[in-house]
Amino acid sequence: MLDLALFLTVMGMFLLGLRRPFIWVLAYLYIDILAPQKIGWTLTPMFPISLIAFLLAFAGWAISDPKAETKFTLRQGIMGVLLVYCFMTLQWADFPENAQDKWEWVWKALVFAIFLPFTLITRLRIEAAALILVLTAGAIIIAAGLKTALGGGGYGSLYFFVNDNSNIYESSTLATVAIALIPIILWFTKHGSIFPPDWRVKTFAGLLIFACLLIPVGTEARTGLLCIAVLGVLMLRDVKNRIMYVMAAGALGVMALPFLPASYYERMATLGSVQSDQSASTRMQVWEWTLDYAAERPLGGGFDAYRSNEFTYRMPVTREEGGALVTEIQDVTDKSRAYHSSFFEMLGEQGWPGLILWVSLHLIGLIQMERIRRGWRGRESPAEQWQGPLASALQFSNIIYLVGATFQGIAYQPVFLVLIGLQIALSTYCSKRESAKAEADRKAAREARRAAAAGKPAMP
Repeated sequence: MLDLALFLTVMGMFLLGLRRPFIWVLAYLYIDILAPQKIGWTLTPMFPISLIAFLLAFAGWAISDPKAETKFTLRQGIMGVLLVYCFMTLQWADFPENAQDKWEWVWKALVFAIFLPFTLITRLRIEAAALILVLTAGAIIIAAGLKTALGGGGYGSLYFFVNDNSNIYESSTLATVAIALIPIILWFTKHGSIFPPDWRVKTFAGLLIFACLLIPVGTEARTGLLCIAVLGVLMLRDVKNRIMYVMAAGALGVMALPFLPASYYERMATLGSVQSDQSASTRMQVWEWTLDYAAERPLGGGFDAYRSNEFTYRMPVTREEGGALVTEIQDVTDKSRAYHSSFFEMLGEQGWPGLILWVSLHLIGLIQMERIRRGWRGRESPAEQWQGPLASALQFSNIIYLVGATFQGIAYQPVFLVLIGLQIALSTYCSKRESAKAEADRKAAREARRAAAAGKPAMP
């Protein structure tokens, strides 16, 4: 039944797109995030539904969408340059076969992120894309949250819809995605128009946020705990009563402590003991190796260049001997360890040019969202009150992503590339509205001058 339901959902979206081609864009977002072809076992895997949706999205825009307002922005240009540069490093990759495997999904994620803002030309479309993003990821988050609440969590043992440790289904990635989506969920409880924010929407949003907060617990992802802390600090900017907010957050945290499993405490305790934690120690060694590698190959070694790393380091190892715990320093040799950081992922694979492009892409976005937040706050017109809060939500999501990306190799994660596309679309939308308003003001001023010169009152 699940396989049939997924297949009918996808086919239904494809059919609805015949009348409203923009639905094909939403269909691709749904398929790219949820991966129903991996969940199903007969019908959905039979067809290349992701490729079909990808092609239909472009075809629908080419055939039906107006092109007069199409604007190619700086950040789309940066992603375009990064896409070309990734293809260039593919030619001299240290591991051509592995690099080719990664390139097959990276290019599609980048191309769609470049394309997405062209389709999001109205508030309804921007909101619809954000809603599909939240609800599709929410399906995974709700299922994982329920398993956590029922005691089915644990590091490496919280199973999702598929037994696949890639894309959003990787535990630390899902923890970062879950926390990063909370600001957008909160935006829907105040400014959503597709589902007006009544008690039902707010109740569902509250439960979904609770499920999002459960994901770092269920996955025991240390990065998730850091993301929660960062979100808590970021929200201080917008709350009206900061003292009450801090007291309430602290009280909720204390109340949650008795319900956390012992394994969660043990895992989180390693945050402050880098030297005694092999995962953290390996991470530090990989980062040092990557800096040395970039010094020798500043243009990068292509996708999966980390496979050539090998290093030996010393760390304390505790073992039981004669009924007592004995700690001794041992040499640990490791090789072919992943970067565990998007910053070092970009540096090792795309060199300094790729890292500069990637960091610039996010910094410009943070600045643009801050400009919109400040420029549109305090406006009285109901049609101008949703832009600033959405910019703030997307900015918070981006910051949380960057925190998570510091400790995960998710530089090309499709979910966050979609967030970049939403930022670009919102920035373009606001720029067009500001330009139209400025042009209307200039026209009114010209008419006033003409009327004054003619000795007649200006038209209202």
